[in-house]
Amino acid sequence: MPIRRVTRWLAGLSVALAAFGVAGAAQAQDKKIKIGVIFDLTGPLAGGGSELQYTGVKIMLDHYAKTGVEGYKVEAVYADAQSKPDIAINEAVRLLEQEKVDMVMGFFSSAQCVPVAARVDQMKKFMWITTCISSGVFDGKNYKYVFRPQAAGNQYGMMTTDFIAQYSLSKFGKEPKDLRVAIIHEDGAYGVDVAKGNEAGAKKAGFNIVLKEGYSATAPDLSALVTKLKRAKPDVIFHTGYNPDITLLFRQAREQGLKFGAIVGHGAGYGVYEKLKEGLGADANYLFNTDPISIWLANQKTMDPKLPPVIKMVGEEFDKLKPGVPIRSAHVGIGAANAYVFLDDVLPRAIKKYGGVDPDALRKAALDTDIPEGGTMLGYGVKFYGEGEQYAGQNARSFPVVLQYIDDKSYVVWPKSQMQRETVLPLPAGTTYSYK
Repeated sequence: MPIRRVTRWLAGLSVALAAFGVAGAAQAQDKKIKIGVIFDLTGPLAGGGSELQYTGVKIMLDHYAKTGVEGYKVEAVYADAQSKPDIAINEAVRLLEQEKVDMVMGFFSSAQCVPVAARVDQMKKFMWITTCISSGVFDGKNYKYVFRPQAAGNQYGMMTTDFIAQYSLSKFGKEPKDLRVAIIHEDGAYGVDVAKGNEAGAKKAGFNIVLKEGYSATAPDLSALVTKLKRAKPDVIFHTGYNPDITLLFRQAREQGLKFGAIVGHGAGYGVYEKLKEGLGADANYLFNTDPISIWLANQKTMDPKLPPVIKMVGEEFDKLKPGVPIRSAHVGIGAANAYVFLDDVLPRAIKKYGGVDPDALRKAALDTDIPEGGTMLGYGVKFYGEGEQYAGQNARSFPVVLQYIDDKSYVVWPKSQMQRETVLPLPAGTTYSYK
């Protein structure tokens, strides 16, 4: 072959190889998972815990945006549900159909994630719920593409009644059958679900249920409910609410002279101590909250050794965003921890074992998840109920704990396996609502 033709041939080959290299690089660059994230960034639910959950999820997604997962870029697209279920549904559909995200993640309010889960599964798209707790999301639905590592609402209600039952005699001086309890709750999916757990747990313990009533979280006046509570004279009030309804309840209780031995909250507004302190001042002392354990309180000695450095990173990033907060809210850790389970366990398996990030690959990878107790930052393990089971898609290994706020610190007081200090029951004499 003449030298000139060889030269031209080699030059052409070089161009072709260069073009192939560019195309290969572009193809590698295109390997990404696009995650739609939906929380309430405005409206009443934002300050009730949703913005903090968003912060925890965003910290984790920002971390993985830098590192990637198995050669895939992680890209997040955020949307504001505005504390409205219809907006949450519309935003989920918009992200999936217009933004072309591969999945949706987040969801603070049970009133939102119940209808959104139905819509997303109908669309055969993948949904990872970090936060909302209603058992109604999964109960009898047999969804294929919706998963939640978070503890369920009926677990919250049963946990707190068991806690009070154990201390009925030693702290209140009454047998459980003589203990007067009231169950009050916001009337959305979240409150109704937890209240069902409270009622079932109260009946199991043999408590005397003197009042059970729901109310709208947006009600401008709760004085009628406070009047009923005064007449009922409960030793313990089990309350499921957001904020500002919690603040309104306590303010009107103070005005009307309501007295009780303890009030036990269940996540949401009770999980945001700075809001409780802002609205109630010193009366936030001795309140209880039920939630998955704060990642900053979990026992790191029994935890997978790879997790403490991740907890440290989340705390440092949160402190940069919100310096001076007296108690790092459990909400931040819940968001971060449950997002981490997806990014560290489910996503790598979907890519390596099932070939990518389509809904079926993500679904199969989630069903393979088998994390033992101590394998998450929240202390519990992860194993999802499978297709055909009553709670298909729910984590069978999750559990909440009962915390108490004492002198601007939070302590795990139940169950005993996680206990950090003895609980203070009933409210000490001289405090605003004490019936002593």
